[in-house]
Amino acid sequence: MEIKAREVYIIDGARTPFLKARGKAGSLSASDLAVQVGEGLLARQPFLPKELGEVILGCVMPSPDEVNIARIVALRLGCGKEMPAWTVQRNCASGMQAIDSAAKDIMMGRHDLVLAGGTEAMSHSPLLYDAKMIDWLAGLRSTKKWGDKIKQIIKFRPSYLSPVIALLKGLTDPTVNLSMGQTAENLAYRFGITRQEMDLFSLESHRRVTIAQTDHHLNEVLPIFSVTGEYFVEDDGVRRDSTLEKLAALKPIFDKKFGNVTAGNSSQVTDGAALVLLASKEAIKKYKLPVLAQVKDVAWAGVDPAEMGLGPVHASVQLMQRNHLRCEDIDYWEINEAFAAQVLGCLAAWESEDYCRDYLGLTAAFGKIDRNCLNIDGGAIALGHPVGASGARILLHLAHVLKRQEAKRGVATICIGGGQGGAMLIENISEVSV
Repeated sequence: MEIKAREVYIIDGARTPFLKARGKAGSLSASDLAVQVGEGLLARQPFLPKELGEVILGCVMPSPDEVNIARIVALRLGCGKEMPAWTVQRNCASGMQAIDSAAKDIMMGRHDLVLAGGTEAMSHSPLLYDAKMIDWLAGLRSTKKWGDKIKQIIKFRPSYLSPVIALLKGLTDPTVNLSMGQTAENLAYRFGITRQEMDLFSLESHRRVTIAQTDHHLNEVLPIFSVTGEYFVEDDGVRRDSTLEKLAALKPIFDKKFGNVTAGNSSQVTDGAALVLLASKEAIKKYKLPVLAQVKDVAWAGVDPAEMGLGPVHASVQLMQRNHLRCEDIDYWEINEAFAAQVLGCLAAWESEDYCRDYLGLTAAFGKIDRNCLNIDGGAIALGHPVGASGARILLHLAHVLKRQEAKRGVATICIGGGQGGAMLIENISEVSV
């Protein structure tokens, strides 16, 4: 039996302030972040949480207390024990993958209302024991006689206590043994991107976010509160006093001798959550819901893990070709700013006839993206990149940009650790004929 795909709409969305990690665990866990923003988002809807069809969340590093974090969040939001909820993990694009999965379920007629997005508390990343410490503990536990236990205790070495930082392990690709920052260095080398170009891009990201905060262009951000009495109303990693001179003084951190990627031109380690509500035409009619945007299509692509930052190039071209669109047909772009070198590398690849011919099968360059239409309110270099949430954040903000600018089409695209890219095409739709 042939199933006719239904249209999918974004009816609303919200996110927490993105909170920069400052050397210790933040006051809110990943589930706390999602619940806080979810409560505010659902409270303003004309339907009850129990009327959702399912909850899908992206999260890369949930704590041991948050296995299948989407289910935990759904229960805490009052969705009811009968409602299914599941968690997805596609590294940096986990939030976008959650929205893609939700959209497919609505397209297929499985559900009419779905809460989707992502959450991450990167400051809660654990410290782990290495293999030697684990083996020593296993040996100690398996011995029965006191004499054998003493022999095992004597084998202990202080070096066994050296922690393994889970965050650094997670941000290193095991297939090529490169950190994400080192892959950004590869792009800088490949396309001849200078340190000054990276720093200028970073400075502009902070400047744009500063203006967006001042002009109230980040209205999707909801205030959140912790049990300790702390409250957060805006993204706190933005450096309003950033200057090119300050950025130039920072030392490279991934290739200390020859590199140009610094903490200043990289995205920040951050905690945050972003959620969207997706609906079918039937749900919009039933609840008389407003419409923020329509999800038109999604594309995923794989690239060399050593150049993972080029994922958006491949995913976006695939998306555009399938929808018979040219570069100039897109009014606004959101590219997640994992690194300044990564975004600049994508722009260079799209403009390169050689790259587009050799790696994308095009007969000419894909095109040049107007910087005035790219990340117009800044990006992850200033805001931070809570990996499970960023894919949802860029899509939600793009929808608001299209509405604010009275524009038609936008593409949100993101690079993915492991050598992938994701891209989502949305359109500004104000009304749906029902």
